[in-house]
Amino acid sequence: MEVLIYLVPLALSLGLLGLGAFMWSLKTGQYDDLDGAAWRAILDDDQIPPAAGQKKAPTSSPAP
Repeated sequence: MEVLIYLVPLALSLGLLGLGAFMWSLKTGQYDDLDGAAWRAILDDDQIPPAAGQKKAPTSSPAP
């Protein structure tokens, strides 16, 4: 039972540390645009889409 003298303050300090980290993340705007971050992860920005009215360039020439 004497170990509770150490564990209770340790648990409270860890809880306050987690609460402080959460409040800091709210204050710095980490949760402002959740949908935008999700779409940026999904979209493939490596390829540039063709302009309107243009055909896609073939990736390889057809065999004769």
